[in-house]
Amino acid sequence: MSDYIIEMLGITKDFPGIRANDDISLRLRRGEIHALLGENGAGKSTLMSILFGLYQAEEGVIKKDGRPVTIRDPNEANALGIGMVHQHFKLVHNFTVLENIVLGVESSRHGVLRMDEARSRVMELSRRYGLLIDPDALIEQITVGMQQRVEILKMLYRENEILIFDEPTAVLTPQEIEELMRIMRGLASEGKSILFITHKLAEIMAVADRCTVLRKGRSIATVDVRDSSPEELAEMMVGRKISFTIDKQPARPGEAVLSVENLSVQGRGDKKAVDGVSFEVRAGEIVCIAGIDGNGQSELVYALTGLMPSQGRIALKGRQIDQLPIRRRNDQGMAHIPEDRHKYGLILDYDLQQNLSLKRYLSQEMQRRGFIRFDRVRSYAQGLIERFDIRSGQGPDTLMRSMSGGNQQKTIVAREIDVDPEVLIAVQPTRGLDVGAMIYIHEQLVRVRDEGKAILLISLELDEVFQLADRILVIYEGKLVAELDAARTTQQELGLYMAGSRKQEASHA
Repeated sequence: MSDYIIEMLGITKDFPGIRANDDISLRLRRGEIHALLGENGAGKSTLMSILFGLYQAEEGVIKKDGRPVTIRDPNEANALGIGMVHQHFKLVHNFTVLENIVLGVESSRHGVLRMDEARSRVMELSRRYGLLIDPDALIEQITVGMQQRVEILKMLYRENEILIFDEPTAVLTPQEIEELMRIMRGLASEGKSILFITHKLAEIMAVADRCTVLRKGRSIATVDVRDSSPEELAEMMVGRKISFTIDKQPARPGEAVLSVENLSVQGRGDKKAVDGVSFEVRAGEIVCIAGIDGNGQSELVYALTGLMPSQGRIALKGRQIDQLPIRRRNDQGMAHIPEDRHKYGLILDYDLQQNLSLKRYLSQEMQRRGFIRFDRVRSYAQGLIERFDIRSGQGPDTLMRSMSGGNQQKTIVAREIDVDPEVLIAVQPTRGLDVGAMIYIHEQLVRVRDEGKAILLISLELDEVFQLADRILVIYEGKLVAELDAARTTQQELGLYMAGSRKQEASHA
């Protein structure tokens, strides 16, 4: 029997205008956690999609247990014991959590679904791996973090022996990430073989046995993680030395730009998702809302941006905006990098230049007598593509849904920063970005702050919180329970507030 459970040899895959995978070879040992590292658009997800049967390679061979196999679709991949948690979830939004997990492998007797048996097994898996879920909740009603748990449980429910995790921690809290790392180690110790795509070098160092580095569609090296370092991996990934810190001077806050008074948002049932929240964000500062996912952050952002009704007062530079529609709030100077880029940030069937100009196409510079000037749109988009290093196969004409997740995220960040907002609400702004792109976006946010703009950051990444925040507001069960000075706070102290173990006596920001 072969030493490798999976071998991908000489894999080449072309898309219009770009070679996504160029003669890549990857070998997965039994019971190992093998990380796949690379910049946005390096070809990682494409390679794994070939293994899962979503794409067909132009050249190359896939072997399982030393024997060549053909994988024409995900059903054939599942039959070979290969499962995949996708970066962009494959869930039916009007189905329940339980229905999504068992979809395609339902138990039945005499033509009748046996959902009780499925429920028992799903809940046992949920408890065993610490992936607690509400089996009866609709997907459209749960957070992005909870949807990630559903995707993982789908794979575990199918008893796959080769597990592909495509950016599995992008939407998880630090505590959930630690738990997932523990789960992955446990699965590997049980004999499962794991392919783990991530941009987070610390996660590779913590959990992976080996790492294959891709750059611009080609394999650079496969290394033993214990013999490497984050700096060495980062340099292999981007082709140059990387500094992990940004130059950030102390904030010089000015007048209040965003003022929120006694804001409440109704949640499910009788409970309020946001309960009487008040705070200010001043010009020239970055204020971070920190909390464990599901404590009202999403509903707070939806209320501020006009995506969800609320009670209370929201003012932008002294003008009340809580009754204004979304576009009027944007016109008043609000920009929004959303947590769910597909649902709220992009039109996937539009091309790149159309998505980049969504905030600009009504401006005088982009139209003449009510008609869009497409030459201006293209020129404007090309400038942002170059400035933010947005990579795509066909430049401005690239269909948005065909682009990598990281480059989709860079599209949103570029568009929202470039409108020169008075206040930028940034939710998980570096989700899915590689280390080079993440540092660049952090530098852009600090630049916007230093230009006298207000930034409200919502992040689940504690490293990002402490890298960027001037003030930290901690949210727990829909209420602000603490206001902290980022320079005088530790991650341990912040964690206590996030978990509800500690509260300040007065927490009006």
